[in-house]
Formats: sequence, C-alpha cells, structure tokens
Amino acid sequence: MVGHELRQAAEDGRDAAPVLRAWLAAGGRPAPDRAGASPTPVPPELRALAARLLDDLALLPPASAADEPRSWPAIRATWPPPDHVPNRTTLPPAAPGHPTSPPTAEALPGATPLGTEPQPGHGPAHAAEAVPAPHPRQPTPGGPAAPPREHPPADPGARADDPPPAPEPTPPLPGTGTAQPPNNAAPQPLLRTGQEATPLRTGPEAPAPPTGTRTAQPPNDTAPQPQLRTGQEAPLLRTGQAATRPRTGPEATPLHTGPEAARLEAAWLGRAVGCLLGKPVEKLPLEGIRALARATGNWPLGDWFTARGVPPDVLAAYPWNRRSAPTSLAENIDGMPEDDDLNYPLLGLLLLQRHGKAFTTADVARLWLDELPAGRTFTAERIAYRNLLLGLEPPATATHHNPFREWIGALIRADVHGWTNPGDPAAAAAQAYRDAALTHTGNGVYAALFVAAATATAATGRADVHTALRTGLAVVPPRSRLAEAVRCGIRTAGQEADFDRVVDRLHARYGHYHWVHAVPNTALIAAALTHADGDFTRSVCHAVSGGWDTDSNGATAGALAGLLAGSADALPHRWTAPLKNRLATTVAGFDGIGFDTLAHLTAQEAARS
Repeated sequence: MVGHELRQAAEDGRDAAPVLRAWLAAGGRPAPDRAGASPTPVPPELRALAARLLDDLALLPPASAADEPRSWPAIRATWPPPDHVPNRTTLPPAAPGHPTSPPTAEALPGATPLGTEPQPGHGPAHAAEAVPAPHPRQPTPGGPAAPPREHPPADPGARADDPPPAPEPTPPLPGTGTAQPPNNAAPQPLLRTGQEATPLRTGPEAPAPPTGTRTAQPPNDTAPQPQLRTGQEAPLLRTGQAATRPRTGPEATPLHTGPEAARLEAAWLGRAVGCLLGKPVEKLPLEGIRALARATGNWPLGDWFTARGVPPDVLAAYPWNRRSAPTSLAENIDGMPEDDDLNYPLLGLLLLQRHGKAFTTADVARLWLDELPAGRTFTAERIAYRNLLLGLEPPATATHHNPFREWIGALIRADVHGWTNPGDPAAAAAQAYRDAALTHTGNGVYAALFVAAATATAATGRADVHTALRTGLAVVPPRSRLAEAVRCGIRTAGQEADFDRVVDRLHARYGHYHWVHAVPNTALIAAALTHADGDFTRSVCHAVSGGWDTDSNGATAGALAGLLAGSADALPHRWTAPLKNRLATTVAGFDGIGFDTLAHLTAQEAARS
C-alpha cells in the first residue's frame, strides 16, 4: 500500500521524496501497475515500516487542498448559483459527427473558458480536514436543484465531533417544496400506477423542465409492466429489516407501472449490460481491447466480445480476464453474473429500504458489516471494511492507511441515489456524499456526486444527456482535478468525430493515473456519453472500448443511457435478451431477482419522502 500512497501523494502534490527514499532503501517496491496488491507477501519488518511510512504520508499537507475541499459545507460552497445552471438552449451549434452538440467548457457550471487556466481566487479556499457527512435533516442546498434560494454559510465553528443537528424542524428541500419527515415518522410510499402516477414535483416551487430538451421516455401507455414472480421462483423483497416474498393477495402492494418504473428498469438493465460487456477485458491495456475486438470484426466495438475466431497469438498476448470470461463472452452469457458494480446498487437499495433517505454514513457501515461479504470488497472498500473491524468510525474509515480513497469505488455506488431523487440533483448528491464518505475522499467523492446528480437529472425523463452531464458537473468543486477531467472529456468528445481519437487523447493526458482512479475513468464516462449523444449502444461501447476500468465505466454509462432510452423495450434486444431478467449476487435476498422487480423496488424508494 505504500507504493500506492506514494503515487497518490505525487498526484495530489505532496512532497513525499524522503518517504520514497526510505521505502526503496529498505527494499520496498513501487505500486504494481495493474494490480492493487503486491504479487508476493513482504517480510514482517517491511510491513512494520510500511505502517509507519503510511502514517508519515498522512501528515503531509496536499497542495491541492484549497481546490479540493473535503467537508460537505465546503463542497457545497463551490456550487454555482442555482439560476446560473445552464439549460439546453445554451449549447452551441452542432459539432461535426454529432446530431446535437455537446456543451463546451464555457457553457459548463464552474468551467474555465477554453485556453485559460483558473486564476487564484477563482474559488473559495477550503481546508481539507475531515468533518461529518451532511446530516440528512439539514436542508439540501439549492445549487443545481432549481429556483434561486440562498443557503446560509457553513458554520465556521463546526467540528468533526460536533453532534448532528436535531431532526426537527424539517423545511422543504430547496427547489422541491417537499418536506422530509422526522426520524420517527414512517413514510408511506406514493405508489405510481400508469397514467395516474403521482407527478415527481408539483406546485409553484416545482423545477421547470429544461428548455429545448429532447423527451426520452415513451408515452405512458407503452410502459412495460413489471413481472413480479410468484410461487417458488419469487425473489425476496426487502421491507424494513426482514426479507419477505412479494405479496399476491388483496393487500399486496400495487406495482409501479408508470414511466418512472419503466425508466428504472431500463437503467438497471443498462447498468448490467455495460458491466457485462466490460467484464472480459477488465485490466487489459487499451491495445489489447482493440486487438481482441478487431480479431473478430467487432471494431468499432458494437457487440459482445467473443473468443470465437480470435487467433491464438492474440489470445496469448492479451488473455481474457480469467475470472470473468467464463460468464461474460457472447458464447457463454446466461443471465447477469455477480459483480460489485451490481452488488453495490443492491446494497444501496437495501440501505434505503431499511433507513430511508435520511440514512447516515454509520448506517452504511452497519449495513456492510451485516450484509456485505468481506471477500466481495476491493481496494478502498476492503480497506474501509478492515478499518471498521479495527474499531474505526467514519470518516477515519476512508483515510486510515487507505491509498485507494480517490479510486472509482464510490462512483459505482452513486446510481441508486440519483434513481431515487428524480429531478433533485442536490438531494442525490447529498445522499451520495454520505455513502461515499465511508470509503473515499476528494476526487473519489466528487465522482460519486457527479454521477448521482447527472442520474437524478436524467431520471426525470425530461433531460437529454448533455443537460444531465452539465448538472452533474455543477456539484463538483470547479477547480478540482475531477472537474477538469470531466470538462476535458466533454470538450474532447465534441472535437473528434472518431471516438478512438478521443480515447487516445484522454490516455495521453491521464494515463499516468492508476487504471482504477476516479479522475481518468470519470473523464472517459463523460466523453463516452457526450460522443454517443444518448444512443444506448454507442454509450456502453464507447465507455468499454476506452479501457481503464471497463466494467465500471460500461455500467455507469449504460445506466444513464438506459434512463434516457426510457424503457426496457427501447434497448436493443441483443443486449438485454442474454441477461434473461436474472441477476446473480451474494447480497442476501436478491440472488436471482429480475430487473423488472428491481425497478419496482427502486420506484418505491423514489416515492418515499
């Protein structure tokens, strides 16, 4: 882990040269290029030195602290005024190769005009000290939500050990007009049924739909009906602390059958498709992905990977991911196999079922210890899990000896927070922060905020992909490396008709990061979605063909593109049919569940206050 922390120090501007010299002099090795762990164990004396050096590295102040705040009030203070969030009408004329134009940097919230660099004083300076996640009963800030609202400045006297504010009173979330219930209230789900579905936001404070946007969802009368299984094949539905099978009698909970549930089914399916497409080439270098696809005439990537017809020398040079290939190549897909990119959304759904939208980071920690097998965690999540077992509490779980805290793990947990807050990106970002704070800091957290806010915008069915990406960027500190990378991805996608050129430019700029780091992967996701312009196949194929963390990038791009498609029927059959409406998982109570059932359960949580 010392090697990874030294790499992290170089990225965030810490002077770690003395630590590096001490580590190498003692026989320590640099971080492995592709793996998270060293290939062989190290002797006990080197382990002891590593622990001391990790403590020394933690004391070094990062040069990026002023531009990359960690506390929620400091992050929130970087958001643009709500009336400055652009809409579709701010986009320039269409760029070559695109039906519609992606936003330029000038049109993005907090962006620096092309060809210029942020100037000192452009944004507020914030200390990087760890403070608690936003308490769920605090008013959600008005930044990207909708009407202009002023929020009070952060309390300068707030400390990490301050108790959270009392749960009452609960004013409406800015831009929503929706008051949250007190902690002891049992919120009743507002069940949506077909054309009589409860609108997402109503009343004089409802956020107006973005002007000039495409409407992506199908008419109400075309929404597919979720098929809840009954009898022996019925999946377990979680309600509160207990798992129960779906009720089928006169008191059964009505199904969510309107356009909201249709979009959510497409989002779950899109996430699974993108993840599965990326699984066999995860960890492969970019040239390997291209060689394997070209060997079967599948380049530009447009279909599942296959081993049929790949010459032996190509397979020898670029072997498939050994764990994933048996379940993810075209010839052997049989339902959606288990993957952490689907396990975490399931846990997020379970979190909301048990604790509602008022969950805390401590609730996330307890849920993981109860429901997440330790062997199904990786990188930052595994370190945080270990820290919990050592008795540490958030936010120390994210920082203690955790060199992976800015990797992609929090991003892959963010979709569910956007799905359950349609039209309220500020609330989605606040939930994503409380989830991410268990394991990540800095750019690792910002990536989760970006995805949650973009997803919440797409979940309304009234926004196109470019509006969603702009809204996601609005909740990211504008001078952070993550914001710069997203702007670069969007800008580069608008400048190149050939997506291979986009990928080559991104790899030239961000190839020095680890392949699981949030910065390059979020840039690629933004570029893929921008270049695909809402097309589902191009969205997932661009994200996977760009390399780095292929399954996670494909999953996130597929989930957002699925929302934009509007229903499962709008997704190409060749992508959805092999999944057989079946998801494998070790998250108890969900193994074998259908994506239609997951959409119903997610719609229930979206309807809760």
